[in-house]
Amino acid sequence: MEQKEQSEKRAEEAGKQAVEPISEVQEPAVMSLDEILERSERAYAAYMEAQMEVAKAYRENELQAEKADIESEQKAKNACDEVIKQALKTRDGTMGRAEQAHRKAIEQAKKVYDESVMQALKTRDEAMEQARKAREDTIGKAWEIYIKVAKK
Repeated sequence: MEQKEQSEKRAEEAGKQAVEPISEVQEPAVMSLDEILERSERAYAAYMEAQMEVAKAYRENELQAEKADIESEQKAKNACDEVIKQALKTRDGTMGRAEQAHRKAIEQAKKVYDESVMQALKTRDEAMEQARKAREDTIGKAWEIYIKVAKK
């Protein structure tokens, strides 16, 4: 912004130098070709200098815009990377908890299975013991009856 103002001031000064007010000129209205050429060369030089300053300002503006774009892209990349990092951390934590819960569920299922098998075996053994006792009682009673009947 400051360079643009400086360029405008220089161009304005060069324009003033190139064209002097008639009231200040005390010479005849006719200027020599050398004076006109000299003034036009100064005006052209001021114009070229202003053009160069404008071109320089445009280039600096372009570089600043490019730098701002690069910084914006980097900030967006960094934000994206951070979100991905957090998502991975969350996923890993969730998967770890899920795996732990899965292991506990398997252990619990095995425990329930083992307890059920143990209870079934115990119930079977008790039932077989009762059946053996009942058979022995029945056989014992049958012999008692047979012995009583055979004695008669």
